[in-house]
Amino acid sequence: MAIAVLTVSDTRTEATDKSGAVLVEGLTTAGHRLAEKAIAPDDIYQIRATVSRWIATAAVQVIITTGGTGLTGR
Repeated sequence: MAIAVLTVSDTRTEATDKSGAVLVEGLTTAGHRLAEKAIAPDDIYQIRATVSRWIATAAVQVIITTGGTGLTGR
């Protein structure tokens, strides 16, 4: 399967995104293909835009999201 991974975080970067890296490692080890990986800030419009783009892309069969679990003032 072609899987896209979205990390939702205001603080993570590619260098510090441990949960996204674990998901990518697990899906590739299981024989799946990484279709795309992204980090979006905890903003509903940016999250929605990324997920909507992936839904409209035939090359993406599955979307996994991670993050967005911290408590903030927002």
